[in-house]
Order: sequence, then structure tokens, then C-alpha cells
Amino acid sequence: MASTIDLAILGLLKDEPLHGYELKKRLAASVGTEGALSFGSLYPALRRLERRRAIERTASPDTTPESSPSTGSVSGESAMARSRLRRTEAVRRPRKAYRITAEGHTHFEELADGEGGTLDPARAFALRLAFCRHLPSDARRRLFERRRDDLAAEIERARDNDSAVDPYERALAEHRAGTIARDLAWVESLLASESPVPTTPSPAPSVEIRTHEGAPA
Repeated sequence: MASTIDLAILGLLKDEPLHGYELKKRLAASVGTEGALSFGSLYPALRRLERRRAIERTASPDTTPESSPSTGSVSGESAMARSRLRRTEAVRRPRKAYRITAEGHTHFEELADGEGGTLDPARAFALRLAFCRHLPSDARRRLFERRRDDLAAEIERARDNDSAVDPYERALAEHRAGTIARDLAWVESLLASESPVPTTPSPAPSVEIRTHEGAPA
């Protein structure tokens, strides 16, 4: 689970620096509720990545509060002054955000290019696919090739275990096999999109040969 959270944190921070609360909200969407993500698991991960120098803290102060128009009454002016004081104090207490470092970019690629860890292959692939935009093409190809091989192996196992006698059990097995086949076709299409586009060689330029008098030969 640690590598899963680390990968997701670094992937999110590659887009922009984020505060802890915003990280938690976005991680919940990336990792999912099955990960039982909480502040209790988020902040140890942040400390772990800080120790590795993969991320660092940065101050992100709020903007300076705008001046307010006069209210025309003593009580109103007093209330406005208290409000301005609270906003000024908030500005003086910068919020703590996290940003990725050069070491973090390297560590992200190591995690994204690795195996699934404790996650099942489908969830591990889905998590890595969510941050595929940050990977070089060769790393994306390796990711798609591993998933293609996993799905091909699943289809072979399904064929080997095709011994269901009950019609409902057989229908369930056929549905599962169809789902795997569709996933395999989808991954193969992703892999094809990473293949280099073949280039058509340009035709050789025609060379006109002239005789010594200057007329075309």
C-alpha cells in the first residue's frame, strides 16, 4: 500500500503543489475507498517522501485582503476592523503545501514503471494509467505490454478451467471471458497508439541530365 500512495502523491504533485487536505481529496479519487485512505495514512507517506527528498514543503500564503469601504457607523467600523485583523492574521500564517523535487520525479518513474505491489493487477494498472501522461513512451509501452500479458494469461486459465456443468455457472464463466477479451483488445489499442508511426520515404528528386550544349539528354 505504501508504494501505491507514494505513486499517487507524486503523480498529483507533478501537476501542481498541493496542501494536505487537497491531496487527500484527490487521492481518494485516485486510489479509491478500498485503500482506506485517511489523514492517518497520508501524513506518514508525506513524511516518508520528505525523508527521501522526493517532496518538499513550500509556503503558500493567501492573498492580501482587500480594503473594505467605510460603513458610516462606529459599530460597523469596529466590526470591519476585527474582520480585517482576522484576515491579516490568516495571511501571516502561510498554509503548508507540498511540491515534488527532482528526486521525486525520478522516484515517480521508478514506481510507475514497477510491478503492482500489493494491489491486484487490474487496480495497479488503473492507478498507473491515471498518471501515464507523466511517463515517457517506452515506459508506457512496458506498462501496456505487462497488462496485455496478464490478460492473455487470464484467458488461457479460463480456457483450461472450462469445466462448468451448471448453465448459470457456464454463463458466468463466458461473461468473465468476454470481459477479459474486451479488456485485452482495449489494452492492445493503447499499445498500438504508442507504436511509432511508420514514415513513407520521400521520392528521390528527379535529376535532369544535360548535354554539353545545354539541351536535355
